[in-house]
Amino acid sequence: MLQSIAKELASGGDTLVLLHGNADPDALASAFAVQEAFPKVTIGVPGGLDRISKLLAKELSIETVEDLSKTRMDRLLILDTSGPEQLNGDFDLSKAIVVDHHTKNEKWAGAKIYYCDDGKSSCSEIVNELISTSGKEPSRDAALGLMFGMLTDTGYFKFARPQTLVTFSRLMERHGIQMDEVMGLVSVDVDISERVSQLKGAQRLKYWKVGDYLVAVSQGSAFEASVCKALLSLGADIAFVGSQRGEQFRVSARATQAMVRKGVHLGKLLGGVGSETTNGGGGHPGAAGLSGTGDVEAILNISVENAVKLLKKLGSSRD
Repeated sequence: MLQSIAKELASGGDTLVLLHGNADPDALASAFAVQEAFPKVTIGVPGGLDRISKLLAKELSIETVEDLSKTRMDRLLILDTSGPEQLNGDFDLSKAIVVDHHTKNEKWAGAKIYYCDDGKSSCSEIVNELISTSGKEPSRDAALGLMFGMLTDTGYFKFARPQTLVTFSRLMERHGIQMDEVMGLVSVDVDISERVSQLKGAQRLKYWKVGDYLVAVSQGSAFEASVCKALLSLGADIAFVGSQRGEQFRVSARATQAMVRKGVHLGKLLGGVGSETTNGGGGHPGAAGLSGTGDVEAILNISVENAVKLLKKLGSSRD
């Protein structure tokens, strides 16, 4: 199928690459590599970029467009987006090519082409394969971006699969890229607002003990993923952090690698909560998100309840 997608992208006309709201480095790097490899590609980010992606865009001179009202489009390519609800705006999915690496989602059934390889740790790996299938090689800047996408989407290789390391090393060798160049591509200091959110998250913490494991939950107003990581560092095995913005909510979830090895898959868990509450969720085994309309406290309670049930089913001992 990747060969068909590559042929379509190379066939002429204007391609709009669309990314999920608050797009992360893996999404942006994937889009940039496509833009470098194929003609007439515009990167659309109507939901904006996250903080690290903004720095990546500046470092690699990646041009993106938030207002798509005047953008020409003969085809739509959606990258690194686990479900349609993560898109900002209304788009004709019957004309869309979707390329993703999260848990397979039946909500993409109406897309023209839906290619999901959930065996890949990052979308950057799929895009690298897509470009290779077309008989091309990523430019050095594109390769650097793809490597950074792999690095960040795997938690700096903590959640990487073997093939991720193989692809990463091949790009290093082909383009003469040293590890320190990738690691130092974007340097981010944790600002005081993020640190305050982490402290508030700890202050509002609730937890459930399930055998030898701890499931933590908290609420805040920003930096949900960062607060999740802080709760894991405090000793939680699974953490859920949510925020409410009017009628809209957003939930981030994180789990330790030990939980993932035990059989926890947060992408599937939050995907189930999303289906149960008519919202959209999904992601990776150790990192996932859920967003939509509703009461965040109720959504967090359902998420925790499902996590507790899962742990009881899998066995609540560390042995």
